[in-house]
Amino acid sequence: MSTGEFLLAVEGLKTYLFLPEGTIRAVDGVSLQISRGQRVALVGESGCGKTMTGLSLARLIPNPPAKVVGGQIIFNNRNLLDVGDAEMTRIRGKEISMVFQDPMTFLNPVMRVGDQIREAILLHQESTESEAKQKAVDALRLVRIPDPERIYKYYPHQLSGGMRQRVLICMALACKPLLLVADEPTTALDVTVQSQVLTLIGEVTKELGTSVLLITHDFGIIAYFADIVYVMYVGKIVERADVFSIYEDPKHPYTQGL
Repeated sequence: MSTGEFLLAVEGLKTYLFLPEGTIRAVDGVSLQISRGQRVALVGESGCGKTMTGLSLARLIPNPPAKVVGGQIIFNNRNLLDVGDAEMTRIRGKEISMVFQDPMTFLNPVMRVGDQIREAILLHQESTESEAKQKAVDALRLVRIPDPERIYKYYPHQLSGGMRQRVLICMALACKPLLLVADEPTTALDVTVQSQVLTLIGEVTKELGTSVLLITHDFGIIAYFADIVYVMYVGKIVERADVFSIYEDPKHPYTQGL
């Protein structure tokens, strides 16, 4: 298949960390594809390069010491590695959004959650202040937050961990992106809330037609979420299969171990 048949086609991506102790090949020739509306999981143990892959896609790697040294990231028929910084800022949030594992790191503690969502909408959409506020309330309702008008006025510390994660998902999806990169979005949550959050991501992205790249170390949570699974080990993709095959007949010894 040509790369044009996919929403995202990563080809031979290499992201290295240049440290005084030496060079770390965090992402070492990764290739993966995501079709429109598809849900893909990138699975592997901590330190295998999953998060660095996700950050590379959104061009959020810490530079220095990290640098993309090879490959292509073809997203919506554009190579993101050739896009200027201003255009990438527009794409990030509007066309590609990310959800991270610790919402308190990415939510401003002294700003009401609704105003943070409203700011994201104003940044990426042509809206008046009042229109953006209504869109923010609608976005809170979209992620199944009860009484969104009241929650809009809350500060992050007034919400539970699960509710804060819903707000972060709300911010990521408020502009109806084409691709959501969810990096360990349930790690800091208890088991019951984990299931709720994953179900929420699945339902809302399906409603919006948004593709999803779920990055996780937990092989157990992908069974009812992903269509396609990529298994990552020491910076490389070692196996790719549909979710049924990966459970019934894993080929690589590392996948069997997971």
